[in-house]
This record gives sequence, structure tokens and C-alpha cells, in this order.
Amino acid sequence: MTDVRLSAEQLSLQTTAARVADRLGVRAVADLDDATRAGELHDAVEASGWLELRQAGEGGAPLSSGVEVAIVAEQLGRGLADVGFLGPTLAADLRRRAGAAPASDGETVVLDPGLGAPATAVGNEVPTGVALDAGTATGALVVVRGPGPDELSLGRVALTSGTTELDLTRPSALPDRRVSPEPVAGTDALHHEDVVAWLALGLAVTCADLVGVMTGALELARSYAVDRRQYGSPIGSFQVVAHMLADALVATEGSRSVALHAAWAVDALPPSEALTAAALAKAYCARAARQVCETAVQVHGGIGNTWECLAHVFLR
Repeated sequence: MTDVRLSAEQLSLQTTAARVADRLGVRAVADLDDATRAGELHDAVEASGWLELRQAGEGGAPLSSGVEVAIVAEQLGRGLADVGFLGPTLAADLRRRAGAAPASDGETVVLDPGLGAPATAVGNEVPTGVALDAGTATGALVVVRGPGPDELSLGRVALTSGTTELDLTRPSALPDRRVSPEPVAGTDALHHEDVVAWLALGLAVTCADLVGVMTGALELARSYAVDRRQYGSPIGSFQVVAHMLADALVATEGSRSVALHAAWAVDALPPSEALTAAALAKAYCARAARQVCETAVQVHGGIGNTWECLAHVFLR
């Protein structure tokens, strides 16, 4: 029987990531415009070594498992930490799988907008796609397809200026189509299974991020339900509100379980099985996250639909 409990080291990592998110994450909508706070958050994440979790260790294996990456992602999501983590982590894992040295500057990945897989360039063509976590990135990785169907290698593209879209905490960018992808020095050929395993990691960490967002939104709604009073009682004591919050808690805990399984599967199961687990987790978590975040807006009532209420940042 597999022991699914977090180890002492993983619990310590969880505590540390939670402290960083609580201290430097977004606690009010106005914090999104605080450049000093955002800079301190970026420096803290960079100094922690969390962006190096999927770099190559002894024998080429990653320094940390997908579970450790998921732990950090969940806590950063819970605190609405507006810092690049998923993009740089996926870039580091892709470099490791291709046998390339770690990047010497900020780097992310370009995703195919339809598949969520790494964007694929054919020859010297610049692929379509979106670079995620592009706030401090100076370039992004793409998969370059050669003449043969199985000839895959790693390339790097320049990015246009970052643009903030629906998610207010993660600016994205587009590849600069004026410049062809440059081969990444020292890389080996990528295999189809490498791309499948990488995609499983990306989906699993995305699920962990969603769990964190659900947790943060639920904490916000619960706190409001305790403080806000109507007819002389906290609104959280009203049966309808209590049932809404209970349903949100069940959805959050179920999502955490399936997300951790997907994160474990990244390094414990064959790539195809890991991808299946991650895809199932993504389907479950994405649906639950919308439900939980919409519940947070509803619990706040009319104020939940205003710009000043933090609930809409979680929903976005």
C-alpha cells in the first residue's frame, strides 16, 4: 500500500511556501500595482530555489518530484502570488529532458493554444501560441520538428512585450514572429515520450495551482461570512450560506486529492498513464475551481461584483 501522506520535508516546504505567499502575495486588489512588493516576491521565489526543482540532478533525474512542485504551486496560487513559477519550472523540465544546461536568464515556454502542449515549430517557422508567466522572461522554449516525424529538438524564441489578459496575476506574451527559433545549445533529441511526460507535469502543476486558488477563495469567503452580520447574526450561520461553503469545501478537498495523485504519477508511472491521470485531474479541478470561485463571489453578495473585492481576482 502506498503511503500518501506528505513527508516531513514536504510539510516543511509547504510551510515555507505558505509563509512567502502570505507575506508577499496579493491581499488586496491594490497590491497588484505595488511594484516593490512584486519585486520582493520575485526575489524570494528565485532565492528559494523553487524554480530549480525540475533541473537535472544526479543521473539526470529531476532534483525534486512533481509532488514538491505541486506543493509550491498550490501555496502560491492560494496567496495569489503574481510571480512566474509554472512557466520557468516547465522550461527547466523541458531543458532537462533535452539534456541542455539550465537557462542563464528568465525563461518560460510557449504553449499551443488549442492543445496546451508545447508549441511546435517546423523548421525556421515561428509557431503560434502564447508564452505563459512572461512577466520577467526574456525568451521562451518551443519544440522544433525536423524533416522526419520523430525528429524533435529544442528551440528558443524571443518574446514581444508582456500583456495582461484575463488573469491579473500572470501576464502572457506572444513569440516575436520576426525572428526564427534559435537552437538551444547542448541539447539532445527529444522523444515523443519526453513531450508526453512533460505535458503530464504541466497539467498536474496547473491542477495544484487551481487547488490553491480554490483554497484562497474559500478562505476569503469563509472570513467574510464570519464577519458580515445580518439580522444580528453572522451570515455564515444562515443555512443557505453554510451549505454553499460546505459544498465548496468538498469540491476543494476532492480536487486536492486528485491533483496530488496526478503530481505523484508524473515520476512514478509511465508517461501515457501519467498523462491520463493528469488529464482526469485537470477536468475535475477546472470544473470545481469555477464552482468554488463563483461561490466566493456569491457569498460576498453585491460587494462581490465590485472591483475592490478580491474574489474576482481568484475567479479570473
